[in-house]
Amino acid sequence: MARKRPLGKILIVDDNEDILLSLRLLLKKHAKLVQIENDPRQIPFLVNHEKYDVILLDMNYSKDTTSGKEGFYWLRQILERDPTANVIMITAYGEVEIAVRALKEGASDFVLKPWENDKLIETIKQTLALKKGKTVTNSEPSPSKSSKNADSLSKIIGSSEPMQNLFSIIRKVAATDANILVLGENGTGKEVFARAIHDLSRRKDKVFVNVDMGSITETLFESELFGHKKGAFTDAKEDREGRFEAAHEGTLFLDEIGNLSLPLQSKLLTALQRREIIRLGTNRPISVDIRLICATNMPLVEMVSKNEFRQDLMYRINTVELHLPPLRDRTGDIPLLAEHYIKIYAKKYERNVTGLASATLKKLEKYHWPGNVRELQHAIERAVIMSDEPQLQAGDFLFLLQKNESSDWNIQDYNLEAIEKMVIQKAYQKYAGNISQMAKALGLTRASLYRRLEKHGI
Repeated sequence: MARKRPLGKILIVDDNEDILLSLRLLLKKHAKLVQIENDPRQIPFLVNHEKYDVILLDMNYSKDTTSGKEGFYWLRQILERDPTANVIMITAYGEVEIAVRALKEGASDFVLKPWENDKLIETIKQTLALKKGKTVTNSEPSPSKSSKNADSLSKIIGSSEPMQNLFSIIRKVAATDANILVLGENGTGKEVFARAIHDLSRRKDKVFVNVDMGSITETLFESELFGHKKGAFTDAKEDREGRFEAAHEGTLFLDEIGNLSLPLQSKLLTALQRREIIRLGTNRPISVDIRLICATNMPLVEMVSKNEFRQDLMYRINTVELHLPPLRDRTGDIPLLAEHYIKIYAKKYERNVTGLASATLKKLEKYHWPGNVRELQHAIERAVIMSDEPQLQAGDFLFLLQKNESSDWNIQDYNLEAIEKMVIQKAYQKYAGNISQMAKALGLTRASLYRRLEKHGI
């Protein structure tokens, strides 16, 4: 019976004969075909005449040994001929940033020289598995766990172009161990994306440790992150492991990293560079193996220029930068998000609310959302609780009625339309947005009040 060779057909392109021979020797036991080529100019001919499951492509050749420009050129040549090609870039350790750029240009993954044989094979398996829409692990996962991991991104609501571009990058970088910096305004869901990256990574079966750096005081920083020995300080009544140790072999998520003072940044940098920590009260270094994801809403580049954030630390944590779009730049996702939260809170509070009125949706899409998705979530929750109608109306959202302050009106303006609008706004402020009470005070039916709200664009 023929042995199963799960890696299919592999093409390896590198101008180093030793690398070609060692890779062929390693992979021929696992692949149906291993073809090697030391001249990248043969790539168009090879790709046109054979369909490869995976192409291992060196970043640099004899003409240019450091910049990776040749690797980018040949990557584009491959993808132009076969947009579905799985290309894994081969690069030296000091060229990780170049390799990450290649991921953004269409590469599936990258491997570092010198590679570990098992990790290289696992990388190829992961690349093939992701193409088939599943995840490979060393053991057979249970259906529930496999489903959870496969759906980690699909559970994030968003079909707009900015979100789809973001999902594409995440799928490429999640399977690597590259450090990731998540940038975004408050309320954009930085922790949600960090957990999704963890769920799609090779460490998905290990722990995800979340640390809010903004809440850790200067005096407790080392104890919280690196741990301490009993008696190291007054309140150290027992040995305790820090967050780095707790995240060993898993993912460490450092949220609000921009809030760290310069002395604490220095201590963090030392731990990240050495990949080891020392508990307070001891001299023994402890090695840690972590996947690092950091997040902030602060302008780190600007902070570096002002000497408020260490440049070497920023380079250490942002091998890959993910920019989360604010809700005002992805308003096309508001109907999906609103529907999602309405279902949640209608069930939670046992309210007969089924959706948004069309006029309300239009107003929500025009609103600037300074609090982003989190603000939308809280607004929907409050509206569901307060609404007396099956469909949420503009009057159920406080901020939609407050966008024009009464102080904007000229008291000398006796135009009846203007006065009517001002009176309705005054009633809203007095009755805190309760439509029933507003309608009663104004001598209107709820339907009449809604028509006037719509007429005045309130």
